[in-house]
Amino acid sequence: MTVVDQVSSARFDREAGYRLLEVVQDGTTQQAALPGPERTAPGFADWIVTALSGGTYRREGLSPRDRQLLNLAALAALGGVEPQLAGHVRTALRLGMTRQEVAEVFVHLAPYAGVPRALAGLRVAATASSAVDGEDAR
Repeated sequence: MTVVDQVSSARFDREAGYRLLEVVQDGTTQQAALPGPERTAPGFADWIVTALSGGTYRREGLSPRDRQLLNLAALAALGGVEPQLAGHVRTALRLGMTRQEVAEVFVHLAPYAGVPRALAGLRVAATASSAVDGEDAR
């Protein structure tokens, strides 16, 4: 039996990816993430949506909330990706996470990723949460 026979095929559903994106991400987050890459590298934004929202996010085993916790932790630990982190904070709130739960993600990271990364995550979360509050007030 070859390796190819032993490996499950990846399942990607472009249309389902865009439908999921509409549910979990607000328009502000989508506009912050997708048009830039599309202008610079046409087709890359579509690949991102298809591979992530239409692939990885649709896999069994983790809930959307759990996936969002992982996104927050990974982006905060990585650092230097504040726009993406802000978008994922907004998505976490859309998925029903509380502001306290979002903050605890970053507090929990402090001993693992470092206090500066945790503080940066908390700053991004505070700004993104305030922006969401401002939009909700409209």
